[in-house]
Amino acid sequence: MTQTENTLGTRSYLNPKPFLNMLTGKSVIIKLKWGMEYSGKLVSFDEFMNFQLEEAYEIVNSKRHQLGELVVRCNNVLYVREDIDYSENLDKKQIEKPTEEEKIEIEEK
Repeated sequence: MTQTENTLGTRSYLNPKPFLNMLTGKSVIIKLKWGMEYSGKLVSFDEFMNFQLEEAYEIVNSKRHQLGELVVRCNNVLYVREDIDYSENLDKKQIEKPTEEEKIEIEEK
C-alpha cells in the first residue's frame, strides 16, 4: 500500500493501482533501484507495473536532460511519485537537450 497525506495532515493508505490511475496523465518521477531518476508524463502502466512515459527527462544533479518517450521495466523501480515541483514551477533553464554523444550512449544501453 502507498502512504499519502490528505488535506487534514493525517496519513491514509492507497493501493498501488488506484494511486497510479490518479497519476496517469500527470508528471511523475520514477526513481530506480540504481539511483537514476526519470521524470515525464505517465502515459500508462500494466499489471506488472511497467511504466510508459512521454516527454521524459533524466534527472542528473538537479538538471533535466531530454529523452523523449521512455519505458521503465518494473523490476528496476524503487518508487513513483507525482512531480509537483516540475508541474507547477517549470524552470526551462534546467532542461538540456542531449548531445550527439549522449544520444549514442543512450541508444547503446
